[in-house]
Amino acid sequence: MSVSGNSEPEKQAHHGTAVDEYEVDVAATLGSGSEPPLDPAEAARLRRKLDFHIMPFMCILYLMTFADKITLGQSAVLGIIPDNKLNQNQFNWLGTIFYLSYLVFEYPQNLALQKFPVAKWMSINIFIWAVALMAHAACKSFGALFAVRFILGICEGAITPGFLIVTSMFYTREEQSKRVGYWFLMNGAGIIFLGLISFGLIHTHNPKFHAWQWLMIICGLVTLVTSVLFWFFFPDSPVSARFLTPEERVKVVQRIKVNQAGVENKYWKRDQFFEALRDPKTWLLALFVGSAYVILTASLLWVTNQRQLIVQEFGYTLGQTTLLGTVDGAVQILIIFGMVSLIPFIGHAYAAILSFVPAIIGCILLITLPSENKVGLLFSYWISIFAIAPFAITLGWMNSITAGHTKKTTTNAIVLIGYAIGNAAGPFMWKKRYQPRNRVPWVILVSFCGFSAFVLFVLRTYLAMENKRRDREQHDDQYDDVYVAHLEEDGTTVEKKVDR
Repeated sequence: MSVSGNSEPEKQAHHGTAVDEYEVDVAATLGSGSEPPLDPAEAARLRRKLDFHIMPFMCILYLMTFADKITLGQSAVLGIIPDNKLNQNQFNWLGTIFYLSYLVFEYPQNLALQKFPVAKWMSINIFIWAVALMAHAACKSFGALFAVRFILGICEGAITPGFLIVTSMFYTREEQSKRVGYWFLMNGAGIIFLGLISFGLIHTHNPKFHAWQWLMIICGLVTLVTSVLFWFFFPDSPVSARFLTPEERVKVVQRIKVNQAGVENKYWKRDQFFEALRDPKTWLLALFVGSAYVILTASLLWVTNQRQLIVQEFGYTLGQTTLLGTVDGAVQILIIFGMVSLIPFIGHAYAAILSFVPAIIGCILLITLPSENKVGLLFSYWISIFAIAPFAITLGWMNSITAGHTKKTTTNAIVLIGYAIGNAAGPFMWKKRYQPRNRVPWVILVSFCGFSAFVLFVLRTYLAMENKRRDREQHDDQYDDVYVAHLEEDGTTVEKKVDR
């Protein structure tokens, strides 16, 4: 709820519903409650200011967290496997344990994001993440690597849901999908960043400190600096954003009023929690990101860990494999940007479904092309990366169709738990007996591309039916006249009318 009417003395009679201040959105106490309509030019200026102050931080942080997450894959060709005496199954488990700890701690992380200041909580997790990443360099065994990967998974659970909350706080529904796409495509930038560093490190020769250890230290230090900057300069919400004037804070909240979702509420609401559990779209989203991604994006995102090994199996040298990995990142950036740009024209569902068409073609080519056609196999793999785009699209879509802070954090947790399950299971498809061509995993990917597209079509159909049902319903005026008591700085108490 946000302020919409006039302030009035507490003792003045009214016939509306009275609620406690902790029950309403934090933005409800902002402003006088009688602000004039926001000028479109002013709204556009504020959006540009938000982009300037918020998006660079989100993009850099997402770049580094993804780069850090896939250091395991880069390290595979830089010597981490022989140095730690790992076999194929143990290497797979290092990818899996990350997502198992992510799964276990995802809902507690979402509860913490609701209870504590969002930016500060993310900063703490990023700091611990950076320390754990640098600790990789000291590992000499599977057990030690298992422990630090477990810690990374815990911290990762705060990043994506935290970014989704921040995006919904500052941007309108129409703007959110593009902004989610912008910071999500930093995954591709992370691949480029890591590939270039790795290419430089393969030319280092230090028998006491190997290239993969330098990789962990360099990435960890950059992330550590990022966490400190995030703590001091990234806003927790529009209400407390230091780069906004008091008047601009009111206008930013007024600008996103069209979302009918508020900014944030630190009070956990039981009814919203169960509403999220009962909502079919929560489970359809979880089915798409969980069941479909067990085989599909879990494997394709996990390929970011195995990518270097897979491409090397095509017959490329170590240096060529490392540099070609940077092309993966460029391809991801172009694909995600392109498919997200289609959303205003064809909608979230069809943009995501369309992404699966080239992905299926790429997988089929990987199955059927002869082994000696290295260039063809590589381009087919790049085409299959289209399967990454639906996840970015779905994140933005999920953010825009869920209202209520507790419901939003609960939905985020359920969906991202599904994502963690998928990523935990995916690595075990890539068995040694399927190498070097991995035809069996690619056949399974083709099947589940179709399944994933079907789930998205069902979700779109359900939402369309729900919209028609709500249009037929009689207006519920229960929350049309709600007042909250607010204690002003001078000690007087006023009652403010708030929007539903």
